[in-house]
Amino acid sequence: MVAAEAGVSRATVSRVVNGSTSVAPDIIAQVQAAVARLDYVPNRVARSLASRRADVIALIVPESASTVFADPFFAPVVRGVARVLGDTDYTLNLLIASESRPEKTRRYLQGGNVDGALVVSHHAEDHSYVGLGSALPMVFGGRPLIPGLTDRHHVDVDNVDSARRAVEHLLGLGRTRIGTIAGRQDMPAGLDRLVGWREAVAASGAGRASVDLVEFGDFTQDSGAEATERMLAREPGLDALFVANDQMAAGAMRVLAAHGRRVPDDVAVIGFDDDTFAATLSPPLTTVRQPAMEFGEAMAEVLIALIAGEDVPRRTVIPTSLVRRGSA
Repeated sequence: MVAAEAGVSRATVSRVVNGSTSVAPDIIAQVQAAVARLDYVPNRVARSLASRRADVIALIVPESASTVFADPFFAPVVRGVARVLGDTDYTLNLLIASESRPEKTRRYLQGGNVDGALVVSHHAEDHSYVGLGSALPMVFGGRPLIPGLTDRHHVDVDNVDSARRAVEHLLGLGRTRIGTIAGRQDMPAGLDRLVGWREAVAASGAGRASVDLVEFGDFTQDSGAEATERMLAREPGLDALFVANDQMAAGAMRVLAAHGRRVPDDVAVIGFDDDTFAATLSPPLTTVRQPAMEFGEAMAEVLIALIAGEDVPRRTVIPTSLVRRGSA
């Protein structure tokens, strides 16, 4: 109908609608006028069938909805992904995956609904992606621990080195009883930040007792508070804490204040992420800045390159920095 209205071939209409530069300007104007008169909108489903492309990228978060919308790390990641995709034809599809029914996510990803997938906050026991093979381009946020997928493309920060440098800062302040609130050990950030703390403490010659000052949380404020209660009960002489994320650090500082332990005078505290609330804590939190928006941008850029068939490094590393504030 558009071709007949414009007096051109269907192939010419297709080239104009798809943004081809090989059509003369007057013909483009002619076709666009016909499109406007007929109120024509390209049918995405039909175009997908013809091109075998969905023009959709899935951002998958294998967490509960309450976790996704409560954790300040996710929003800037999504903004970063969306900013990159905004200059493309891709639509972003946010998928909060449930591991209680991993086959549901797997069917969706295998059903031609998406051209590629970004996976953030994944766990070693996640099974939604097993069996997808290399047919679907995928990029993970953080090195994947999932069996069979450990060699897939991922964007990460150097968690080990970042944690080590944070602890070295505490050592440089003269702290000698440095504990850590570590994150979940089925996630790369939880594992690697604990390794960095252990390496720095061991290298300092602080003694065997120091490398045992570990309590674990699940990256939430409440778990950070509970872990700090346990830490203080067994180590009254604690004078510093490296905490695996800012939310747990906020919980830790709340407990320290309740016990009359001044930050940083009695206990220095360093977190990780530089979430938006970190600077508003009392005192403001010293933390390792993980640039979440740049993290999302890099994930999207790597995935777009993979979909295009480009050769991309398996690992892309985003630099971190220590943001020094009042807590250490």
